[in-house]
Amino acid sequence: MVDSTWITIISLACTFLFMMGTPVLLVIFYWVVGCSFVIDLTLDNTGGELLNVFKDGFALLAMPLFILTGDLINKSGIAKRLSDFAYSCLGWIRGGLAMAAIGACGLFAAISGSNSATTATIGSMLHPEMVKGGYDERFSAATAAAGGTVGIIIPPSIIFIVYGFLMNLPISELFIAGIVPGSLMVFAMMATCFIVCSINGWGILIALSFKRVLKTAIGAWLGFFAIGLVLWGIYTGKFSPTEAAGVTVGFGIIVALTSYPLNKLMGTDADTPIADRSISSMFVVEGFRLKDIPSVVVRSAQISGILAPLIAVSVVMQQILSLLGAQEVIGGFVTSMGGYYPILFTAMAIVFVAGMVLESLPVTIILAPILAPIAASVGVDPVHFAVIFLVGASIGFITPPYGLNLYVASGVTGVPYFRLLRYSTMYLVALITVWIMVALIPELALFLVPNR
Repeated sequence: MVDSTWITIISLACTFLFMMGTPVLLVIFYWVVGCSFVIDLTLDNTGGELLNVFKDGFALLAMPLFILTGDLINKSGIAKRLSDFAYSCLGWIRGGLAMAAIGACGLFAAISGSNSATTATIGSMLHPEMVKGGYDERFSAATAAAGGTVGIIIPPSIIFIVYGFLMNLPISELFIAGIVPGSLMVFAMMATCFIVCSINGWGILIALSFKRVLKTAIGAWLGFFAIGLVLWGIYTGKFSPTEAAGVTVGFGIIVALTSYPLNKLMGTDADTPIADRSISSMFVVEGFRLKDIPSVVVRSAQISGILAPLIAVSVVMQQILSLLGAQEVIGGFVTSMGGYYPILFTAMAIVFVAGMVLESLPVTIILAPILAPIAASVGVDPVHFAVIFLVGASIGFITPPYGLNLYVASGVTGVPYFRLLRYSTMYLVALITVWIMVALIPELALFLVPNR
């Protein structure tokens, strides 16, 4: 039997496994091992490639550190303070709590850099409050899923780190380029919240109180400081993205351990209404004890333990696809479109379709090395294309049949996956609109980036 037939059989078998719910990591691993035997690519080569990814990838060290940062920020109570601030600013508008959930996702993303962590954290905190506040439970869960998409666009971003590592681009420039597109995504989803909630009459309005806004802003000061620290350090070149991740981990641990005894000394309970809290108590978060650190680290390690092997195996998958000539086939198809915009929108369509069935990491690792050089050949700025590519990949988080954020939101809220789809579609339209704007107006991604 010829190689192409075996590869087709292996690919169909892996597709069947994926449709049956087999984890993406295992599906890619089975495909890599099977195809390696078919094309006589030794497993020694596979093991060597896996080792090289981590031996030479200092930038990838930022990935587990930013994941750990997100868990530390959540466990210490800083994430809750950020969501309280967002609600105090927006609660007086129809759909204000839903808009606050989107805003909280944006603020949390600016510390954690992870879409799944953002969705899980904000969804678990605000979904019960939204249901109590008169919002449809399906809409509430879909809001958390959609809000999580900015987790990989607003810096720091785990996927920007991977993209920069693969394409040899300055990660600090990628981070800066994601600020405006990520903010536009947040505003577009907030507008969607307002329209949907106004039509359905959802949400209980609260009076706009300057005192409440000021008090919650004081309560969220540690979150603002962490965001500013990361962006200042990377933008000024004081430390690399990897070093920034280490700094935020240290910051999160120090804040949590020092806040816990201070909070106990003040006698403030986490469930105490904001109106009943003193100004001094708002300066201190709940924190946690030294003995709680192992459980936080284990949770982060579980996520990193899924992502790191996925990166490594996807690198080998990319190598096999190259040997099979897939790069030439896809590249030839895209190049045949001819011209700046036909090639750009064809690349976007490929990313969108791939994002429907794969997680952003394999999409990035497999397609970026193929599409980015073609886009550059017709004059698309590499940093601009990186933002276009990854905004498209982030939209895949709420696009069936895969839609990772939809699965995460379903898990933390208890709303069945397929019941989320009705309201996630509305957010999908808003995000695609922003995606097209970013593609057509390069300045939205590049005007903050030095020397671009």
